[in-house]
Amino acid sequence: MAEFFRALINTLAVAAIPAMFVVFLGWGILKKVKVYEVFVEGAKEGFTTAVRIIPYLVAMLVAIGIFRASGALELLTRLLAPVTALIGMPPETLSMVLMRPLSGSGSLGVMTELMKVHGPDSLIGIMASTMYGSSETTFYVLAVYFGSVGIKETRHAVPVGLIADVAGMLAAVWVVNLLFR
Repeated sequence: MAEFFRALINTLAVAAIPAMFVVFLGWGILKKVKVYEVFVEGAKEGFTTAVRIIPYLVAMLVAIGIFRASGALELLTRLLAPVTALIGMPPETLSMVLMRPLSGSGSLGVMTELMKVHGPDSLIGIMASTMYGSSETTFYVLAVYFGSVGIKETRHAVPVGLIADVAGMLAAVWVVNLLFR
């Protein structure tokens, strides 16, 4: 049964991106949208937005650097390790859980390190990469999107984003344990 799900997931993974590309392109053509011109216009707007959000990105990257360099991430990982064992999550992947909502490049670095140490085909490597793909850089996204339009009050966005991250992480742990243990 696990082998069937693994084959199904592999097939879907290979077909997902090309299928989305074809669907979006086809939908645009069907609706008589000048797809290339709209793409170029969107790229121009993206560049303008990128320039506007640079101060927010710098602040976020400095905060993440301080968090990692201070040893707070390592301390938090050690403190929470007993809890991870209860849900079937290797304690080594806790650094991914803690870093992912903060930084895409930081969590990519964590995932790369886990794969160098444990191997990409290990339970830890598979779980880290599944966690990476099952969650979002919540604080980065909020800084970028809310900062680009000048929103200062995030209201429910932070708690909802973190709840979604926790759900993604728990789903990753469950699926990886189901398919690879």
